[in-house]
Amino acid sequence: MAKSLYETLGVSENASADEIKKSYRKLARKYHPDINKDESAVDKFKEINAAYEVLSDTEKKSQYDQYGDQMFGGQNFHDFAQGQGGGVDLDDILRQMFGGGGGGGFGGGGFGGPNLDTQARITVPFLVSILGGKHNVSANGQSFDIKIPAGIKSAETMRVRGKGKQYQGQVGDLLIQVEVAASDEYERKGDNLYKTFDVPLKEALFGGKIAIETPEKEVSLKVPQNTKNGQKFRLKGKGVADRKTAMKGDLYLVANVVLPNVDTLDEELKTMIQETL
Repeated sequence: MAKSLYETLGVSENASADEIKKSYRKLARKYHPDINKDESAVDKFKEINAAYEVLSDTEKKSQYDQYGDQMFGGQNFHDFAQGQGGGVDLDDILRQMFGGGGGGGFGGGGFGGPNLDTQARITVPFLVSILGGKHNVSANGQSFDIKIPAGIKSAETMRVRGKGKQYQGQVGDLLIQVEVAASDEYERKGDNLYKTFDVPLKEALFGGKIAIETPEKEVSLKVPQNTKNGQKFRLKGKGVADRKTAMKGDLYLVANVVLPNVDTLDEELKTMIQETL
């Protein structure tokens, strides 16, 4: 029985979970669009991620090991993926195929059983979307906590197994569409974060250290002499984690030089500044 998902990740059908993860990470780095500029790398990267979603999940892997490429209409996974077109999310397709809860062993409602999956929307705090954490959800008469993965973006969908509708001993899943609340402090661009911080005129002119809160902890940033308004300081690897590769973006701190109120300055100092500038 053909099982091309294993070929996609370059491992044998008997590969261990660690071997599958190791091969996935290697391929994900190789074909990541930020690293590999070849046009074909985007599709390859999507195929790698979708294959790993199945083979890294014990339940999905068990179903795939049983049915193999019959789940893709007998096609190998590459041909199946190419046939879906560029605008289709392979992750969503595979979640539907392997979702569980419906009928026929392949997923909710797809093969003759009732569709027991339900949908909900939630809004998570900005910092929770960056760092990950728990979030309470109320749906289908239940209240429970779910784990928000670090790096999640607005419009992404999370599947919570066993929290859907129930019918004759079967239970569906809850599909949660996530919206991320806006932040007054940070701006997210891809996996990078941007934050503006105040620099007193003295430190801007002569340099010094400024304490700044970041998503993870407070840092002491050394600003050099003659720091300009709008000048950026990069904290490498302190941005947002990519959910597929675990690689983190950067945090950019943008200087806002704060000028003193001239009316509060000593008259002698004002005169000296006027004569000097």
